[in-house]
Amino acid sequence: MSDKQPRNPLHGVTLERMLTELVADYGWDGLGSLIDIRCFNNDPSIKSSLKFLRKTEWARKQLETLYLEKKQG
Repeated sequence: MSDKQPRNPLHGVTLERMLTELVADYGWDGLGSLIDIRCFNNDPSIKSSLKFLRKTEWARKQLETLYLEKKQG
């Protein structure tokens, strides 16, 4: 089996996994202060946040960037 994205650090990492790990590390309050979006600050849940992130590219990019920064540092 060949790896079609050898230089993509997010290859194989689901959005749900990223969100779950970030919530475990920062909590909803911490995540909401780092990425100021309503789904993290008002009655947050994994399900509602995933729904929003899947539809909103700019928010998903912010989450991916934070995830990569956490993994590298």
